[in-house]
Amino acid sequence: MERMIDAIRTAPRPAFHGDYFLTDKELSKLLKVSRRNRTLGMIPYYLVQGKALYKESDIQKVLDDAYKRCREEQRWV
Repeated sequence: MERMIDAIRTAPRPAFHGDYFLTDKELSKLLKVSRRNRTLGMIPYYLVQGKALYKESDIQKVLDDAYKRCREEQRWV
């Protein structure tokens, strides 16, 4: 998960008002999931001329939240 977060931070992409966006294809490749199963409704997206774009900060938040939940669940082990 940390590698995925680092990959998001280091990938060069144009910014729009300070926010970076990923396409379906980029997000699927980054998360190593099919484009059909890429979000399962977890990551909000924006449709721009029929193309789904995912805000980097939204992806980061979902990954961070998932990481925190995993860490909390392992406390009892």
